[in-house]
Amino acid sequence: MIGNEEELRAKFGEVSHLASAKSRPALDKYSRQFIALSPFLVISTADAKGRADLSPRGDPPGFVHVIDDNTILIPDRPGNNRLDTMANIVANPNVGLLFFVPGFEDTLRLNGKARITDDKALLSACTVNGKQPVVGILVTVEEVFLHCAKALKRSKLWEPDYRQDRAQLPSIARIILEQTCTPVAEPEAAKIDAEVEEEYRSALY
Repeated sequence: MIGNEEELRAKFGEVSHLASAKSRPALDKYSRQFIALSPFLVISTADAKGRADLSPRGDPPGFVHVIDDNTILIPDRPGNNRLDTMANIVANPNVGLLFFVPGFEDTLRLNGKARITDDKALLSACTVNGKQPVVGILVTVEEVFLHCAKALKRSKLWEPDYRQDRAQLPSIARIILEQTCTPVAEPEAAKIDAEVEEEYRSALY
């Protein structure tokens, strides 16, 4: 096993000048534009003991509001109320974000410090279907840069031929039921599936 950074780096070549220089301490016109086009991001957090977590966030393009070159606001939408991400932020403000744009094979990485805000004046800009978020995640930008397309090219993420049939797995409701309790009769499972689909239709905001 590799036990230190020096040993790890000995296995690789030198970092190119462009790769090391591309990191910026604040948003510029290109990162602002990328964020404006992005309907989806993944946010990484860790608790006070350093235990890591990842969570997706998605909305129409431009859902992340750029307040200034050093600050962005991510609205929080209704979920399962586990609050993993936000509880972690309260304990440990360090976050990492990965922004995706459908059809783009490059991504945008942003690292910084996060806070939870319930400022109604700030959150009013995030209103959708007449519903304002209860809270949002304010991120102070410390580092931002574009990540090359190799991972998405290898995965062929946006290629239509690589789309999988969702029927290969049971519904998320049925999987969780099986993971958490004794087998549920088919009528009850179908009822819960229907409730989940109705929530997707009526409770996204």
